Amino acid sequence: MLRFLRRQSMRWLVLLGICELMLLAISLTLATYIRYGHNADELAEFTVHMPERSMVFATIIVIGMVALGQYQAHIRMTRFGLLARQFVAFALGGILLVVGYYVVPQAYVGRGVLAIALLLGFVLVLGVRMLFLHLVEVEALKRRVLILGAGHRAAQIHNQMRRRTDRRGFCVVGYVPRIDEVVAVPEDHLIRTNLPLQVLVQRQQIDEVVVGVDDRRGHMPMDDLLECRQMGITITDLTSFFERESGRLQLTILDPSWLVFSGGFNATPLRQLSKRCFDLSAAALLLLLAWPLMLLEALAIMIESGPGQPILYRQERVGAHGRTFLLLKFRSMRTDAERDGVARWASKNDDRVTRVGRISRKLRIDELPQIWNVFKGDMSIVGPRPERPQFVADLATQIRYYSLRHCLKPGLAGWAQLSYPYGATVEEAAEKLKYDLFYVKNHNLLLDLLILIQTVEVVLFGRGAR
Repeated sequence: MLRFLRRQSMRWLVLLGICELMLLAISLTLATYIRYGHNADELAEFTVHMPERSMVFATIIVIGMVALGQYQAHIRMTRFGLLARQFVAFALGGILLVVGYYVVPQAYVGRGVLAIALLLGFVLVLGVRMLFLHLVEVEALKRRVLILGAGHRAAQIHNQMRRRTDRRGFCVVGYVPRIDEVVAVPEDHLIRTNLPLQVLVQRQQIDEVVVGVDDRRGHMPMDDLLECRQMGITITDLTSFFERESGRLQLTILDPSWLVFSGGFNATPLRQLSKRCFDLSAAALLLLLAWPLMLLEALAIMIESGPGQPILYRQERVGAHGRTFLLLKFRSMRTDAERDGVARWASKNDDRVTRVGRISRKLRIDELPQIWNVFKGDMSIVGPRPERPQFVADLATQIRYYSLRHCLKPGLAGWAQLSYPYGATVEEAAEKLKYDLFYVKNHNLLLDLLILIQTVEVVLFGRGAR
């Protein structure tokens, strides 16, 4: 039974989302009976199409929670932080519902019902989420993982995945060193045994074996691994394990052959068509919602800088397959920011940024003119961040696989922008590349939609802006 539960641990977030969706739907139903229970006529009026109204309410609130990162697999924040994000998510969902009720009056449930439903839903969801966070920390419900190897490759798990949040779905039982392998894992984490691998797996109740030996030639117990596979044990390559558990590709263990033979890198005509349709639809919707804000931004730049000063800023960036294009932004820096012609990364509290620019960069308003780049086909809504040719030329010589990020169009939003703050050094660019390559390898329509929704969190909390 425990093994069954551990195998389902990767699906717990989906189960959590379904449970919270049901609780929110129940909240609206209960709120309607609380508000109109004393009046049979009003109760009969507002309980018409109650299942549909409840699901609309629940879906909008869940979308708000997705936008605030409440369903991310690797949540690194305090319980107070989670509470604050849930509050903002409910506030965002409430605003969306009010707007929706004006657009579709037939769905209106009443202000009192909405307020009661939001309060009930908040309490119920908070209770379930606290229970969920407690359950995912129970060791008995985590996948038991055995690492085959104890050298420098296997030590990446010990060194790079040390946080409790990194190991929410699994626990490492130990590392099994191989013959003639230089051990790089602390001794107290090793399992030194002469037992066959399949026997060790049975005794330790292992759910998954991760193969992380430094040199596979002549050091892989293939017969034992095949035996484990037949016993129902999952056998995973170290690189795939990192990709799955951390949402990034670990460059220090990345092998070109793994990139060639692994799945992903979907570039079929159907995927290209679906991505282009998604880009055009999302860009049109964003323009429809943001044009008043864009007019205000243009006016603010004009007032601060005076007449005759440029409002828009055009800058050469590297696009798909290394082709360059002119990227449009609202000007957020002084006109003489790079008077010497040398390209520089923006730094924290950069004195080249104007007062209006400081606000617009924090809220990402300066990025909105890039909607035109999306319509032109130079950019996508979701993709790696477009960089300047000078930076790309420099980084490509220092960071292996850097050019792989250019096999897709750059994007307004991206997986790396969600997962890692603004990078202004070679080391930070290398760290961010891990997330870019994860997106390049795994991009699909659902991931694009989730990234776009969660970008709301980046804007609201100003993460990564400089």
